[in-house]
Amino acid sequence: MTSEIVARARACVGARFRPQGRSAADGLDCVGVAGIAFGVTALPRDYVLRGVALARVEAAAEAAGLRRIEAEGGAAGDLLLVEAGPAQVHLLVATAAGFVHADAGLRRVVETPGPPRWPVLAVWRKG
Repeated sequence: MTSEIVARARACVGARFRPQGRSAADGLDCVGVAGIAFGVTALPRDYVLRGVALARVEAAAEAAGLRRIEAEGGAAGDLLLVEAGPAQVHLLVATAAGFVHADAGLRRVVETPGPPRWPVLAVWRKG
């Protein structure tokens, strides 16, 4: 299961960044990448980039069948919630080499090597 999650996330690499994006063909944001990686189609669309409450992200992750784990950096196939800026959260899919995410600055989905450069707020795992 973990390798399938990572493979689906990596299949998104190169897709353009698009806020609220849900397909690699049309563009993805971090929620779209996570949805594809974890096979979740019912994704929220009524969110903003800043000021999202952790409780709301937690509820959405649990509704998608993910369970929160106590892990600082997570393992390959985990979903990480990081604090990308003041009051700004971001989702990453952990890989053995680093993490896959929709990078707004680069305007595309990338796999970044190494640990996240942002503080990890929460980690979820499928199953």
